[in-house]
Amino acid sequence: MAIKKRKRKVWSLKEELLIKSREAMLSAVQIFNNPNIQFKSENFIILANISWMYLLHAYYREQKIDYRYYKQLAQRKKYDKTKKGAFKFWELERCLDDDNCPIDHISKSNLKFLIGLRHEIEHQMTTRIDEYLSARFQACCLNYNQYIKQLFGDSYGIDKHLSFSLQFSTIKEEHANQLRKFTDLPSNISAYINDFDNSLSDEDYNNIRYSYRVLYVPKSVNHKGQADKVIEFLPANSPEAETLNKEYVLIKEREKRKYLPTEIWTEMQNKGFVNFGQHQHTEFWKSKDAKNPKLGFGTQVAKAWYWYDKWLDEVEKHCTQSGNRYK
Repeated sequence: MAIKKRKRKVWSLKEELLIKSREAMLSAVQIFNNPNIQFKSENFIILANISWMYLLHAYYREQKIDYRYYKQLAQRKKYDKTKKGAFKFWELERCLDDDNCPIDHISKSNLKFLIGLRHEIEHQMTTRIDEYLSARFQACCLNYNQYIKQLFGDSYGIDKHLSFSLQFSTIKEEHANQLRKFTDLPSNISAYINDFDNSLSDEDYNNIRYSYRVLYVPKSVNHKGQADKVIEFLPANSPEAETLNKEYVLIKEREKRKYLPTEIWTEMQNKGFVNFGQHQHTEFWKSKDAKNPKLGFGTQVAKAWYWYDKWLDEVEKHCTQSGNRYK
């Protein structure tokens, strides 16, 4: 009796791209949620980058948009190729910058943040950056799931394959305060994060497509038999959400504004203290030991020292109490 051979399903290139795109994103999330892996953020960024790139390649292919690098000659295109003769396809950043890109600008900002961060960490080992970036990773995942379903249909969504990871610890306010400090990050990483965030408007920065921040509040059900969900979502404009935003200001808090030393004494001169200059400022901060990290007046970023608003207020108070000394 002859045994019939099963025919191998042949996928189109677009379908192959979507399959690999979904697998890359699923792998990124699974690795990040794995408690036995320490190299989480770096793996997530690389795999998420590949996932989005393949997603956009599939979209451009469906739209019959050429996503290969080439030089336009008089009569034809001359395609750029690798040393082994393969076509050079667009990387993710080039896909995002194309006029035909279907991704909204907030989601693009989220992805460009991750791309830039990858450039910073690809040649240097980093540690303990997971806590600082998880909200942006969450936004990246949700944006991806929305767009793959929007562009190719609900059947391609990955939400049905994933759930929220369980936590063995609670987050207290003092823990949340620690997470906002960049003291244990490499200087190039903290500088990159600050610079990128400061380049965004407050509206874009607080948009959940850029960074998906979740507040966990212990909650008991009102009646026995009700579904006891670990996470409950509230509309942003609901009275409950407004109350939480007022009581838990850490939800929308962004990195503190930073001032260079010249900005401090220039600001004082603009306020009328014309004799308060670089020398006077240096003498004052030394007398106060103001660069002591415990005082919270400023921070070291790379090789430069930056002052916070707290120090600006302290300097103005000093100038005011000094009478005519600086006028």
